[in-house]
Amino acid sequence: MTKTLNRWLVTAWLVLGAAPVLAAGGGHAHAKAHAHGVVQLEVALDGAALSIDLAAPLDSLLGFERAPRTAAEKQAAQDALTALRGKALFTPDPAAGCVFQAATADADALQPGAKVGEHADLDATTTFICTSPAQLRRIDLHGLLTRFPRIQRLQAQIVTPQGQFQQTLRRPAQTTLTWGR
Repeated sequence: MTKTLNRWLVTAWLVLGAAPVLAAGGGHAHAKAHAHGVVQLEVALDGAALSIDLAAPLDSLLGFERAPRTAAEKQAAQDALTALRGKALFTPDPAAGCVFQAATADADALQPGAKVGEHADLDATTTFICTSPAQLRRIDLHGLLTRFPRIQRLQAQIVTPQGQFQQTLRRPAQTTLTWGR
C-alpha cells in the first residue's frame, strides 16, 4: 500500500468519522502538528498490507532540529535513520502473522547541504504483509519507545476493516496501540 493511499484513508476517516465529533467540540484534528515529544502515527490495514506512517519533529527523535553539526550528532542521525528503516520498532499482533516487508525514513534536515528553518520533521513508513489480517487488533510500540526515549506522546489514527480508531498513548505507561473487538 502506498503512502498516498494511507494518507487518503486517514483523511477519509477524519472527514467521515471525526467530523461529527469535531463539530460537537469533542476534539481537534491535526494531520501533522509540530510539537516536541509528540509523534503522529497513521496505521492502515488494506487487505493483507499493514502500513504504519510516522511523522515526528526531529527534536522528538534526536534532540535537535537542524542538520547535524558534530560527529556525534551525525552518528545519532544515521543511527536513528537505520533504526527507522529496520524491522524492530513495531510488533504487530502475533495472531495476525505479519511479516516485515520494507521501511523508509527521511528528513530534509538530514540531507547533505540541508538548509532548514526552525522546525524540521522526519517521515517514516513501515509495511508488513499479514497472513491473518482479520486477527490484527494491536501493535506493540515498545521498540519505538525504547529506541527514542524523547517521545512522550503518540497520537495515532487507525483505519482497518474493523473500523476507524483514534488513540493517544502517553509515556511511560502505554506502549501498545489496541483497537477493535
